Amino acid sequence: QVQLVESGGGLVQAGGSLRLSCAASGRTFSRYAMGWFRQAPGKEREFVASISWSGGSTSYADSVKGRFTISRDNAKNTVYLQMNSLKPEDTAVYYCARERRPFFSGSYYPYEYDYWGQGTQVTVSS
Repeated sequence: QVQLVESGGGLVQAGGSLRLSCAASGRTFSRYAMGWFRQAPGKEREFVASISWSGGSTSYADSVKGRFTISRDNAKNTVYLQMNSLKPEDTAVYYCARERRPFFSGSYYPYEYDYWGQGTQVTVSS
């Protein structure tokens, strides 16, 4: 069983920055791609970013490209999401998730992820 615990959310003004962290339990973290998703009230969960198992490949949603950066530290079993130039439309609950297939580069689709964190709220005021 894998547990994912997000932290770092909060309230920030538009234009500000936040850094989300997701700590994973277990010994196999380095074998799996990780992703960040978000869900705003009344909307479906959407892809934000993913990073391959090695950290060598990343993907971003168009809405966050150039503003958000995903990274990982396999020695610490942790994946990060650095969010800069935040906008009110970035307000959502942010979730980290583990890609279900080992040694893959990541996916845009929630169904390709088998473990999810509990989420952390990010609120951006205008």
